[in-house]
Amino acid sequence: MNNPTVSRAIFLLVAANLLASLSDVSLKILNGEVPTFQYVFVRQSISLVLLLPFWLRMEKSQWKKGCDWITFWRAQLILLGSACAMIAITHLPLATANAMFYVGPLLVLPLAFVFLGERPAVGKMVATLLGFVGVLIVLRPEQFHWAAIVALGSALSMGVGNILIRKVPADQSLISTLFWTTLMTLPFAFALAYWQWSAIRFEHILWIVAINLFVLAYHALVVKAFQQAPASQIALAEYSGLAFVTFFGVIWFDEVPDSYTVLGILLIIVPMMPIRWKHWLKSKRRPAVSRV
Repeated sequence: MNNPTVSRAIFLLVAANLLASLSDVSLKILNGEVPTFQYVFVRQSISLVLLLPFWLRMEKSQWKKGCDWITFWRAQLILLGSACAMIAITHLPLATANAMFYVGPLLVLPLAFVFLGERPAVGKMVATLLGFVGVLIVLRPEQFHWAAIVALGSALSMGVGNILIRKVPADQSLISTLFWTTLMTLPFAFALAYWQWSAIRFEHILWIVAINLFVLAYHALVVKAFQQAPASQIALAEYSGLAFVTFFGVIWFDEVPDSYTVLGILLIIVPMMPIRWKHWLKSKRRPAVSRV
């Protein structure tokens, strides 16, 4: 954890999750008034418009980088994850929905082992198990809602998508990755949105633009983070978003979590701290020993 590259990657993930939390708040305000896949199509179309000028400024030799099967499958995972996230956030409290989303980071460690051969340390495995226990506490039977199952779809999509980022060539530019990923979501998003298409108000467009900017920045930071460090070393930093959405849920939507939910959230977040606390405690103990 003293590695500056790993620390930088963790910082990028925390910043990404703050932006993702603001996206969730904006999505909550939409309250499902825009059909799910229409929302995804409009959001991704706006993303493409924003990215196009940056993509065109690249050297022509770089334009096709990112137009590959890895990007295609990441795009479909983003499409599925975005649709599932909208449904979950609309029907669940922000903290509960995001607790389910954080099954995604829990899945990163085993997925990184299976697909990338990355072997996480025992401490990270224990921390991951504690986090999963926390998710189960947040989603206890008496609080169960069908939308939680949909949230699992978003979690799985995020977990697999983050693993696929590690397969992206190191020399592939961020703009190219985002451009092709966004473009490749549009055909299926439009096909699924066509049957539910309806008129939407201008204020809906404004909220979708805000969501789009937050999500675009989130994906950019996530790509950077997972390219800088092994997935197994930084995955736990994704839990920071749960603290953000809980805070926003309390102050903006009066979604005050009960004691069990707080306990579950603590079990999810606290396991990120032990390694840093360990180094901090060691640094505090050394002067005391020298004085004896």
